[in-house]
Amino acid sequence: MDRFTPGPATQRQFRDALGCFATGVTVVTVGDAAGPVGMTANSFASVSLDPPLILWSPACASGRFAAMTGAERFAVHVLGAGEKAIAQRFARSGAAFEGLAMEWAEAGPPLLDEGWIARFLCTRVAVHDAGDHAIVVGRVDEVARREGPPLVFAGGAFGDFSPAE
Repeated sequence: MDRFTPGPATQRQFRDALGCFATGVTVVTVGDAAGPVGMTANSFASVSLDPPLILWSPACASGRFAAMTGAERFAVHVLGAGEKAIAQRFARSGAAFEGLAMEWAEAGPPLLDEGWIARFLCTRVAVHDAGDHAIVVGRVDEVARREGPPLVFAGGAFGDFSPAE
């Protein structure tokens, strides 16, 4: 067992401990004056069923932070198993849309046409400071869903999860 107090000297250990929790992988998209912007995020969670609210947390140090926290509407695309390449594209660049099929939501963000198993079109209701990240809360206006297992991230690696029947 490894015990420590989180801080600058133990940041890697803290990240490794957090990596023990498997998460789904999403790509969040917004429309910006310069065009579409996307970001890979695993900090997605449901908040409330009534009203339907979700949250996600972009890093303040990201060059995409202002676009992501300033957009009135955004879309969260839950990636399906096998979509590691899409996750990596948007982790590297917010302008990674080239070659991907997409459409624009009415008065809203770009919507990916491929790679996702669930998609949430949202209106921003709050942004909260949270250390080196922000917490963006959105009201879900529309949901689309496809069958398939999710892309999962744990221990610094991508994988998949197929529920037992």
